[in-house]
Amino acid sequence: MLKGYMNKILFIDLSSQRVTEEVPDRQLYLDFLGGYGVGARILFSRQRAGIDPLSPDSTLGFVTGPLTGTPALTGNRYTVVAKSPLTSTWGDANAGGDFGPYLKFAGYDAVFVTGASESPVYLHIRNGEAELRDAGHLWGKDTYKTEDILKSELGDGTRIACIGQAGESLSLISCIINNKGRAAGRSGLGAVMGSKRLKAMAVTGGMKVPLADREGIKALVRQYLGEFKKSKFIQVLQGFGTAGGTAELAYNGDSPVKNWGGIGKKDFPNAESIGGDRILRLQERKTGCWRCPVACGGEMKAGEEYSYAQGAAKPEYETACAFGTLCLNNNLESIIMANEICNRHGLDTISAGVTVAFAIECYEKGLIDKVDTGGIELRWGDHRAIVAITEQMARREGFGDVLADGVKVAAGRLGKETEEYAIHVGGQELPMHDPKYAPAYATSYAIDATPGRHTQGSSNSSSGEDQKMKNTLCQAKNAAGICLFAGIDAEGLSQFLTAVTGHPYAVETVYEVGERISNIRQAFNSREGINPLERYVPGRVIGRPPQTEGPLAGITVDLETRLSNYLRAMDWDPLTAKPSKQKLEQLGLYDVAAELWHG
Repeated sequence: MLKGYMNKILFIDLSSQRVTEEVPDRQLYLDFLGGYGVGARILFSRQRAGIDPLSPDSTLGFVTGPLTGTPALTGNRYTVVAKSPLTSTWGDANAGGDFGPYLKFAGYDAVFVTGASESPVYLHIRNGEAELRDAGHLWGKDTYKTEDILKSELGDGTRIACIGQAGESLSLISCIINNKGRAAGRSGLGAVMGSKRLKAMAVTGGMKVPLADREGIKALVRQYLGEFKKSKFIQVLQGFGTAGGTAELAYNGDSPVKNWGGIGKKDFPNAESIGGDRILRLQERKTGCWRCPVACGGEMKAGEEYSYAQGAAKPEYETACAFGTLCLNNNLESIIMANEICNRHGLDTISAGVTVAFAIECYEKGLIDKVDTGGIELRWGDHRAIVAITEQMARREGFGDVLADGVKVAAGRLGKETEEYAIHVGGQELPMHDPKYAPAYATSYAIDATPGRHTQGSSNSSSGEDQKMKNTLCQAKNAAGICLFAGIDAEGLSQFLTAVTGHPYAVETVYEVGERISNIRQAFNSREGINPLERYVPGRVIGRPPQTEGPLAGITVDLETRLSNYLRAMDWDPLTAKPSKQKLEQLGLYDVAAELWHG
């Protein structure tokens, strides 16, 4: 058996309360590694096309990778997978902290949940034993209280992934939280968990992940730690966290400003007030994911202007921009407060901030007024209004109920004239990176199986082959269970995989596995009848029309050429983006090819 895995997968049917485990075929791991690779393979095989993501027929998976819970550098990630209720596409969300490692220490590489419970439950796994328990006393509570209660009942050594009130109320931008601030944030998967009335997964265990070459792993860690010391990017992360470059990125054009319609220094000249130096002054201490040498997280001092307690999570870059630059908000405490609201209630901070910015612009344009908002005056930079509407979204109260399912649904509720200001691709609110600054993002926002995603890897080069190489390597890293911030290249990943699993991974094999994962994620969507080439990408995002001043003046992304080149390199159909039969068979996906191409 391969090392690096617990070689057990748990399957839960909440409708029948049945708990079973399977020993996966070795080839499943060799072909797909873990994470959303294994997740996509299992969902494609076991879930029929066309299901409602919020129905009992949907499958929700929590999947680790072979490097998760091992000494491999940043081996702490896990992935949640399901059909997305937000986009109706393949959905996945990646998170750090220590839940992923402890799921393996509890005895399993993955857990897949189907059905729906009649009443709220949570799943407890302890050293290879799994049990469904009543969660009536947890339903209605936020993620922090849920974690505290379960730890008091099960012991401090227990790790918890759970939903808050947003997931319970089936908000389409809800997420799953572990470690009081680490979020499996995208795709609206908190709503899938809520639809199943699964409040939490709690894992307790002390089992060891088997390793093939412990000394070889140690040598690789020393090597890459040496590289860390030379990396300016890693130094910024270690010193400030991901939000360390917020001001610089707002000014150079990477961070969108004023709901993607503004220009950095012109519209938001005081971005330093929410940047790294200011954040450090409000930070109590640094924190990090399980055994991470970077430790880019942090806990904040108690708020003075806002009432969050000491220990509130430090905002990540995406959060600081979504509630800061995007809303022209320079009040850092309000951003920490909005982050705290989202973490406690289980809302994706990117989607929440984008939705607030959308509502502010609609208010500014006169498309909504105080009657609609219940008296809240949604104006650019009004931090109290931003926090107030975020709280309403989290609780589905007042005007927040209109916004709680993201910008696409909100625009549909408010009227067609608001659609221009709803910045999303395929229903997914866009993250805080502007393709006019880095064209790579235009490709992944438009074509990835999870639309509007910035963590799938793409090249700023217009070469389709370059884009393919970047993408497939990123797919392999995500599936392996490491953090993208580690900066591990293809050779390093092949070496870590070899040392951990005992199976010889060549660099070419790493790329092949990544390509196979990319293809099966795309095939999932093709079977659902989804054509990503039909997705509308807002003109503001790609410079149509181009800005007339600022660092991005005159820039328009040639998205059509980029997509055409990428499709050709991937051997996907130029009109539908469906993977070719030849490509699928070349990757050993014969059953997938037969289903997509009818034999």
